Amino acid sequence: MSDTAPGHPPQPRTSPARAVVELLSSMRFAISLLTVICIASVIGTVLKQHEPAVNYVNQFGPFWAELFLAMRLNAVYSAWWFLLILAFLVTSTSLCIARNGPRYLADLRSYKENIREQSLKAFHHRAQSALAAEAPEAAARRIGGLLAGGGWKVRLQQRDTAAGPGTGWMVAAKAGAANKIGYIAAHSAIVLICLGGLLDGDLIVRAQMWMGGKTPYTGGGLVSEVGPEHRLSERNPTFRGNLFVAEGTQSGTAVLNQSDGVLLQDLPFSIELKKFIVEHYSTGMPKLFASEIVIHDKATGEATPARVEVNHPASYRGIEIYQSSFDDGGSRLKLRAVPMAPGVQPFDVEGTVGGSTRIERAGRAGAGEAMALEFTGLRTINVENFSAAGAGGSGADVRKVDLRQSIESRLGAGNKTVTPKELRNVGPSVTYKLRDAAGQAREFHNYMLPVDTGDGQPVFLLGVRETPADPFRFLRVPVDDQGRMDGFLRMRMALADPALREQAVRRYVAQAVDGSRPELAGQLTQSTLRALSLFAGAGDAVRPAGAPPRAGLQAISDFMEENVPAAERERAGEVLIRILNGALFEIAQLTRERAGLAPLPQNEATRAFMTQAVLSLSDAQVYPAPMAFELADFTQVQASVFQVARAPGKNVVYLGCALLILGVFAMLYVRERRVWVWLVPAGSGGAAATMALSTNRKTMDGDREFAQLTEKLIGARPHHGGTTA
Repeated sequence: MSDTAPGHPPQPRTSPARAVVELLSSMRFAISLLTVICIASVIGTVLKQHEPAVNYVNQFGPFWAELFLAMRLNAVYSAWWFLLILAFLVTSTSLCIARNGPRYLADLRSYKENIREQSLKAFHHRAQSALAAEAPEAAARRIGGLLAGGGWKVRLQQRDTAAGPGTGWMVAAKAGAANKIGYIAAHSAIVLICLGGLLDGDLIVRAQMWMGGKTPYTGGGLVSEVGPEHRLSERNPTFRGNLFVAEGTQSGTAVLNQSDGVLLQDLPFSIELKKFIVEHYSTGMPKLFASEIVIHDKATGEATPARVEVNHPASYRGIEIYQSSFDDGGSRLKLRAVPMAPGVQPFDVEGTVGGSTRIERAGRAGAGEAMALEFTGLRTINVENFSAAGAGGSGADVRKVDLRQSIESRLGAGNKTVTPKELRNVGPSVTYKLRDAAGQAREFHNYMLPVDTGDGQPVFLLGVRETPADPFRFLRVPVDDQGRMDGFLRMRMALADPALREQAVRRYVAQAVDGSRPELAGQLTQSTLRALSLFAGAGDAVRPAGAPPRAGLQAISDFMEENVPAAERERAGEVLIRILNGALFEIAQLTRERAGLAPLPQNEATRAFMTQAVLSLSDAQVYPAPMAFELADFTQVQASVFQVARAPGKNVVYLGCALLILGVFAMLYVRERRVWVWLVPAGSGGAAATMALSTNRKTMDGDREFAQLTEKLIGARPHHGGTTA
């Protein structure tokens, strides 16, 4: 049975190969590929690329992180599916050029002078006129000359007329042929840009992994110890990697990050960093990265000095050297451990940024247990925002602190957010981690110099956070009259000593109770000892097993809620806080006596110190480490992070971009126009003219141009559509 309709000839069957070619070369297929590439590019811009897997887990959770890694969205531009789409787009656009390019080129050479008179009458822009004084040949040559003088390309054709004897002349002219070239240039640009992207992407590197037995390296150790199966040759035609060089050292091996490890790219030269230069704005943001380097050629030994800045790369043997960023190059640190829990003795420790050392964990965290101290960072400049008015209140009397205000406004003051009003450089800071035997680590960020937060009492800032996703919470340690934190630390250790607490209570009661009223001494002694024990975390007699003791101002607040009627809490709280502050002041005096220092004077500086000390002692009860490390001294070593790239596709992309600009401008701003004037003999030696114009876009400019041409060439009014009168 035939599958064609009766009366219609059978349609030829399309072969599968031809159908595939037609699909690949179709406009809708290319647009679909471009849409997918645009979506992938947006994902690659929004989602940080080549981050460690744990960063995606912390940010998006395990499910989405696993999905992103499976789809290689963490490395979009080197993903196999992205490269495959680019390859298909190159194939599709190339086939489109192959199919339509010859037709466009042939159309450029053609004047279409064989068009019929009846066809001219069907054009939108057409006109007719009688030229009484000119024969067809003379009129054709005059019209051709006028068009040629106006920038048109003209061809004259003599041929017989269809209506009768005599010879007619066809004047065929064209202008704006660059419009057709624009189509070819724009499509060719897409091919070149995609090819350049494929050349400079990971395609060649992955080909070496697939066919050359190269595998990513996942271990650690020295670069020189990495085997050849993880290294790429110096002759690798294309690569883009990072090179880390510390001041005074040199390196000749770049690192190419892969989703499952790294590949090492051997360079034909090594880079020695003589000096790294960084300049900052007043806000603390860097405004200039520059590296003074020497390039050592491995083959000839030649040393070539160069300077690399952001947006001003150096080039050597076809490899571009870009200033990517900067880092610490192994600065040498001297830290002093200060005790934050009973039983810990001060000690000094030295190390380099990026290294670690073992220390003995002591105090409440478990005596004798080893911990790892990891030196993670040094910053010599820290420009921070500060409020003009601090949280502490300048000059407040430590003996007149309101309980509600203390708890609601002061508790956890190190984690309060202040309105930025002032930018100041607060000096160097050190970042380190303390890692326990189970591998769990907390990160600490401590400033070297005291910081005046605006309340008149300088403090040392000791920051801590549980995970990299958390902000730092700062403990503010007040500076004593010696410019150190020793005064606070002595109070912290004394507060944990029951004997010293009792002695401080006796001294406070002896000063507070008049000798004429001895009956109040016993009651005041019990109240003061109770308040001081609660504050020190030693007065929580009943608590769940394993729960941390309640301490600080929060413990006093809980005690008031549990034991004092609501109507009496405000007055009782004020009295209890006054008693607490008095006892703490006596503890400060006792510790100074033991240290051989003069007693604290009764002045504004002492009141400011004691106000902050009360708040800091409260917050210090929950400090998560038995010791804190302050930065005693350092020797900074800078390092530059260079991006080194051999990119042969760069020039191909530049050529493609130039063609794309030319092609788009040609298509948008160049109008292709064709004019035909058909001249036939008329009575009394004259000629009859039929004129038409075609353009690829109907615009008001086209109407105006045709009107001018008809008036100039044949002296007639143009007709736009309809029939000729």
